[in-house]
Amino acid sequence: MAGTRLVLQGLVKRYADGPAAVDGITLDVAPGELLGLLGPSGCGKTTTLRMIGGLIPATAGQITVGGRDVTALPTHKRDMGIVFQSYALFPHMDVAANVAFGLEMRGVKRAESAARVQAALDLVRLGHLAKRRPRELSGGQQQRVALARALVIEPTILLLDEPLSNLDAKLRDEMRAEITDIQRRLGITTVFVTHDQAEALAMCDRIAVMEHGRIAQLGTPHDIYENPACEFVADFVGRSNRIPAQAGPAGIALGAYTIQTPSPTPPGPVTVMIRPHRIELAPPAGPDWNSAAGTVTRVTYVGDLLAVDLDVAGAIFHAERPTQPGMQPPPIGHQTAVSWRISDTMAFPRVP
Repeated sequence: MAGTRLVLQGLVKRYADGPAAVDGITLDVAPGELLGLLGPSGCGKTTTLRMIGGLIPATAGQITVGGRDVTALPTHKRDMGIVFQSYALFPHMDVAANVAFGLEMRGVKRAESAARVQAALDLVRLGHLAKRRPRELSGGQQQRVALARALVIEPTILLLDEPLSNLDAKLRDEMRAEITDIQRRLGITTVFVTHDQAEALAMCDRIAVMEHGRIAQLGTPHDIYENPACEFVADFVGRSNRIPAQAGPAGIALGAYTIQTPSPTPPGPVTVMIRPHRIELAPPAGPDWNSAAGTVTRVTYVGDLLAVDLDVAGAIFHAERPTQPGMQPPPIGHQTAVSWRISDTMAFPRVP
């Protein structure tokens, strides 16, 4: 199941007279890569995946798999495995029959089908449940069956459409690691649709962050998180303070304080963005830090984190610190120094 290159060139989907749901997406997915399509509801990520899989036709553009144009081919001729958000299992069939369904549609002989079904179920650790019905399985087990059914046909491309969204938080974390392990073991080229930035950061080799049918930024999880290309990406991927301010020749004015950014910021209204966990409630550690004074307005204990809101020159800063035994949270009204590295300071022109 070696990886195959997937290329989207100028892909467009338009419904009736409305705006384009997908507006000219171009992507080159390397063999064996796990690419995430990340964004809020309505951004076009699922529509893109459905066009790749042939579930809906493209209005314009081209889809190639291993150099072969599949844009006009029906789904069953694209050699792709798809896992849906709802799993789409047949309730009247047992697990083995659900997994074997795609092989039967391809005319695979019974003996070969049985062997491939058993191998697929063993891969997802469900070989012992082959005779159970979907209703007798947990959500995580149903998800594994859907994954086995997609993999048993030995597809060139694997498409995952929000496969973890119906699971509880703990199981979601477990399945996140399991899917990633299976994908890397098989080396299958995979497109993974999600609205959950933690899933995308943890699982994907690269992430395409989508907004209004277009790609706002494409990069590795580290690039997307540490070097967001625009305010939308910085706000959607990870948590950030969003502070209105004014950039000038000497830096960015925040009340009586002047803060610096890693590179010069053009004069004008800006939104300053700082990750909460990068803020220290202490004086600056050196010349490469920004600093101000703040007043504690709220303290929230959330187990592994202590969240502290502070009023800094009329703007609310949200800081997060990992908890430790014996840690005493600052009292409401307490005044404290607030500092963060200049390199952690992002500023984007404010759109009127």
